Amino acid sequence: MDFNSDKPIYLQIADGICDRILSGELASEDRIPSVREYGAELGVNPNTMMRSYDKLLNEGIVYNKRGIGYFIAPDAKEKVLEEQRRLFLEKDVPAIKARMALLGLDAKIFND
Repeated sequence: MDFNSDKPIYLQIADGICDRILSGELASEDRIPSVREYGAELGVNPNTMMRSYDKLLNEGIVYNKRGIGYFIAPDAKEKVLEEQRRLFLEKDVPAIKARMALLGLDAKIFND
């Protein structure tokens, strides 16, 4: 987590959880720490953590079992993968293409 980043902390936290899902560190039906536990671990305000969890909840990445905690949704990995691919194709690829053109590079360099 980068406290000096332009990206809000709650989004960095949500992205970190998504990265852990993609890497297999967090699997379907795994329980994630409570808002207070995770906030204390990361050194952030519980309200910031709640915003992260709300975002993930609204996207269907996690779900809440009342009185028990938050869990990774059964189809979370597929949802995260689909969204990450979409963002990569919409944002990263055009930036990479523009940079390559600026540097006079051709896509053929990837065939080597």
